Amino acid sequence: MQDELIIKYIKKKKEIGMEMLIDNYRGIITVIARKYLGVLINYEDECVSDILLSVWDNIKSFDAGKNSLKNWICAISKYKAIDYKRKYVSKIDTVDISDSIYYIDTELIKSEIEEEINEILSHLNNRDRELFIKHYLEGEELEKIALKNNTSVSSLYNRLSRGRKKIRKSVCK
Repeated sequence: MQDELIIKYIKKKKEIGMEMLIDNYRGIITVIARKYLGVLINYEDECVSDILLSVWDNIKSFDAGKNSLKNWICAISKYKAIDYKRKYVSKIDTVDISDSIYYIDTELIKSEIEEEINEILSHLNNRDRELFIKHYLEGEELEKIALKNNTSVSSLYNRLSRGRKKIRKSVCK
């Protein structure tokens, strides 16, 4: 019942919906952000705020028939935190903590990101995994991929859509 009210108020862009969302889900959002940000603790508050904003902006895409609100928010939290980690890892070389300088091992963080990506993509078959890597990670256009593989762009869109659904289903268990 609480989730239904949160969804209703946020869809109507009423602040009480955001207040209820924060009261009910800020804890789990923060835990997920902290888990995936790792040593990038300086960006935790910014990431959590961005996650909340993303829920606010994308509530219309939530489908209660496919997932619970909690699982949907957890998936958004995970992907936003991974995006933050990817975005800021290249900008940070040192962190000043209590008058000592600790060096962040960017190679370690990059390998952690790679492991997380591989874990996410492990739910796909080899062909779809390769498509996801080429399109989402390497930024190759679907038209180019379609030409190389002698297939249509619409079939690639369908495969990407099915792959995203499969990933969402497996990640939100």
